[in-house]
Amino acid sequence: MAKKAHLSRHIVDTAIKLAGEKGWRATTMADIAAAAKISLADIYSVFPTKADILRGFTQQIDEVVLAVEPDGDEGETHRDRLFDVMMRRFDALIPYRDGLASISRDLRGDPVAVAVTACSFRRSLGWMLEAAGIPSDGIAGALRIKGLGLVYLAVFRVWLKDDSADLSRTMAALDARLRQAEQFSNSLRSRREPRRRERPSESDVTA
Repeated sequence: MAKKAHLSRHIVDTAIKLAGEKGWRATTMADIAAAAKISLADIYSVFPTKADILRGFTQQIDEVVLAVEPDGDEGETHRDRLFDVMMRRFDALIPYRDGLASISRDLRGDPVAVAVTACSFRRSLGWMLEAAGIPSDGIAGALRIKGLGLVYLAVFRVWLKDDSADLSRTMAALDARLRQAEQFSNSLRSRREPRRRERPSESDVTA
């Protein structure tokens, strides 16, 4: 199992590096095998398609992000914890920035690949919510995942061009987006509460 995990990481790292050098669309499985100094059969045994490599990369980053235990600070808000979790992700992505820039460009013209990778992306968003102590199940969870996806994609575009040493532009964009999302969520909640209060009680209905 450890050997397969090492092979998986080696293939993923090689593939993303090549994407940064020659473009994701132009990178073939044969290119990856040659650069990684392994056979095509080795790649096929772990990742039968290039989309599978992207899913493997997403899982690899998820594991890095989720490996950090929460500090248990009860004074932190959900937004504070979510900010920390998402910045851990952007920090983990730094070595792969050139490759991810290429992949994000090439995927725009490949709706099939986008559809294939969308499932793993949604799963990652759900796990980031859970890591921040925010439920991701049910209808409410699905809405949170959708909202977080919009936040992540907007900040990801800033991150791609953020050349600051401490990712200050990324942090500022993430903080602003999370505040907007929180304000929107609070406004929806405040609209629902009066309606709940206006509903007749059971005793009123049966009186």
